[in-house]
Amino acid sequence: MTSELWTFRTDVHDAPQGLELVGYDVQATDGKIGSVDEATYEVGQSYLVVDTGPWIFGKKVMLPASTVMQIDPQDKKVHVSRTKQEIKDAPEFDDARFKEVEYRQRLGDYYGRFPHGGAL
Repeated sequence: MTSELWTFRTDVHDAPQGLELVGYDVQATDGKIGSVDEATYEVGQSYLVVDTGPWIFGKKVMLPASTVMQIDPQDKKVHVSRTKQEIKDAPEFDDARFKEVEYRQRLGDYYGRFPHGGAL
């Protein structure tokens, strides 16, 4: 598991430290996917848990911090560098195991296939 995948990009790194992202809307490259349910800011272990609401009814998804491309505190939005389909195809969120190394490794293997950067 590479820590780069689980670390906020340097151009958004300082912003999350002073913000509470819970409740922010999450925008994929092709539309809204839900809102932040949980966020961590630990170097090399940061992620967002997103409640997808009606988009994937009753489901949550976990996104590594490196997928965050922009945080807009004024509009309370987090923009990520993945499409809805890429997020939907990720390993299913496991509420009981999402903090375990094995689960994060599997998720990291999936998201690690994509470039870390991306345009909004």
